[in-house]
Amino acid sequence: MRHLTAPYILTPEGLRRNRIVTVADDGTIVEIRECHNPDREDSVEWYNGVLIPGMVNAHCHLELSYVRGKVTPHGGFAGFAQGLRAARHGVSTDQMTQAAELWDNTMWQAGVEAVGDVCNGSLTFEVKRRSRIHYHNFVELYGLGQHNATEVRKLAEQAREMGLSATPTPHSLYSLRDEAYADVIDSQRLSLHFAESREEVDLFSQQGAMWEWYRSAGFEAPFIGQYGSPVERLLALTPRNRQMVLVHACEVSHEDVKAIESHFEIAPVWVVCPRSNDFISELRPPVEVLRECGSKVAVGTDSLASNTTLDMMAELSAMPTVPLAERLQWATHGGAEALGMEQSLGSLRVGTRPGVVLVEGVDFESMQLRPGATSRRLV
Repeated sequence: MRHLTAPYILTPEGLRRNRIVTVADDGTIVEIRECHNPDREDSVEWYNGVLIPGMVNAHCHLELSYVRGKVTPHGGFAGFAQGLRAARHGVSTDQMTQAAELWDNTMWQAGVEAVGDVCNGSLTFEVKRRSRIHYHNFVELYGLGQHNATEVRKLAEQAREMGLSATPTPHSLYSLRDEAYADVIDSQRLSLHFAESREEVDLFSQQGAMWEWYRSAGFEAPFIGQYGSPVERLLALTPRNRQMVLVHACEVSHEDVKAIESHFEIAPVWVVCPRSNDFISELRPPVEVLRECGSKVAVGTDSLASNTTLDMMAELSAMPTVPLAERLQWATHGGAEALGMEQSLGSLRVGTRPGVVLVEGVDFESMQLRPGATSRRLV
């Protein structure tokens, strides 16, 4: 047994003082008890920070880890997409795999317990099969030339045959025809890049940089002009019983959020990726809108094509207006809920094995993360 304590511990009820977490050798939480002077107890490991359960990175693209540093920031969405296409050339499969292995291990050491990972191929499957992190693979259908989801279903089945959790999912509402979108959404849980930029929203009104790019490239997108907005298309094409993970959503309003949450039988989880949004378009995630609407929120790092690290603490530090306890819940329980893992991960509860992580660099007077705040795995 290990007995762990710190000035604050994240519980399902929020941040609490004077708690000792007892963990068995296999990582199972045996007891969480109140103690007025936990630092004076025998055999107690005392840490100067906040103890939280293992984190859940709810949106990542591990397979793009090799692109780190190769895309110019702040070029807008069209510029990012074109830069990503150029960055893919001249990199060997071994280099891609090594980069994925490096960042998988980095996330584990920093306390990431699970990842919602977007896949466009099988490159990372073997890395994930050996990983200590639990990955749910969202195998993504992408491309205006696609008419059905046959190939991504095969890829998801390949992942499952390797013992990995995997489901097909659409990439977005701007990159698929109606028939392709309809064919790929037979999975119960879907992850969708949604309302990420003003360019995406403007596309549906036949204006803006993305519209100009589509038109000059000769892309055929019959849905443009048929639906007035990404929200309208989402509600028209997606059955009410789907469990949606909506990623980015930088351009949603209160009305958009309420319309979407009223449509679905199970409220969607909104995944914010603040550093990726800043990298691409210098936008901010809609955290205040989501908080005011009482929405379910999780946190993701996105990929190293649009970020410098896969560091969940850096993402939380980028949202200082949100109370620290709330941000920590987003990075743990919120992510677990996004992936359907909330019964086993995301909370420090007796009988579960969620991992135990130490957050260091907390200013306890302001209850804010100091610059350079870090996390590291204890269990």
